[in-house]
Amino acid sequence: MKPFVLLATRDDDALADEEYEAVARFGGLEESQLHRIRLESGDWPALELDDYSGIIVGGSPFNSSDPPEEKSRAQRRAETWISSLLDEVVARDFPFLGACYGVGTLGIHQGAVVDRTRHEEVGPITVTLTEEGERDPLLADMPREFSAYVGHKEGTRVLPPNAVLLAEGSVCQVQMYRIKNNLYATQFHPELDVDGLVNRIRVYKDLGYFRSDELETVVDRVTNGPAVDQAPRVLSAFVERYRR
Repeated sequence: MKPFVLLATRDDDALADEEYEAVARFGGLEESQLHRIRLESGDWPALELDDYSGIIVGGSPFNSSDPPEEKSRAQRRAETWISSLLDEVVARDFPFLGACYGVGTLGIHQGAVVDRTRHEEVGPITVTLTEEGERDPLLADMPREFSAYVGHKEGTRVLPPNAVLLAEGSVCQVQMYRIKNNLYATQFHPELDVDGLVNRIRVYKDLGYFRSDELETVVDRVTNGPAVDQAPRVLSAFVERYRR
């Protein structure tokens, strides 16, 4: 089998490794089947799409919609690289699953409006499949409603003109969409479980996702919230559909 590749942008080593492990675990992938490129490092090997089964983009403290002058040099370089890669990915309709930061990068590349009017508090939400979502082969075995974890400063306000809305939420309506046949993006995190989200909450407590004095309230909302056991099936379904 050709491996999948995870494009990561977390500069905290422990969180980066935890994200990699979670994507591999929920995707049912061995270490040899999931390569990783850490885009925040600026050290990127050439990426030949024919060497891979598909691309997965993880989450990030980066915000796609920030003005260029407010982005770090590392983020600007990473986004230039991703945009160039997406030129080929979209042209070829190459299997792509962008979660969190991936929904912003694919969306902006394809003409979406991504901004901070769809800010979501950290925690579980209810995701509801649209009629198109219920018919989509990647979501065929998913329940019509399921819980998923979010926690974002931005979201998609207007879909790309060529996108099909697959799943909705209440605060940020656009929770998942498809472009062409094989390009998917999710606002929610399919790679997160309780422990993974709590770890991110504690590491990112000073980045403005919530007030610092709300830390334990946010942790409690996650640990005592509804079970989030269906969302990771999006990852396993993506891997199962596109492994080759």
